[in-house]
Amino acid sequence: MATKPSSGSFLDTLKAVSWGFLGVRQRGEYEKDIKRLHPLHLMAMGIVMAFVFVGVLIALVNWVAG
Repeated sequence: MATKPSSGSFLDTLKAVSWGFLGVRQRGEYEKDIKRLHPLHLMAMGIVMAFVFVGVLIALVNWVAG
């Protein structure tokens, strides 16, 4: 009987995408994440974090220039 691999949590997805943004993910951890996390969840989290990053940059520039 084949068992379904355990799905990663929200925090696991957030951590994987955060390390990916910084570019410091270890290969072994990356391979574990690929097996464990759902690709659509990773893409959605990446898009959300990109918008948050841009929003923070805009707010920072407005604060410094304002």
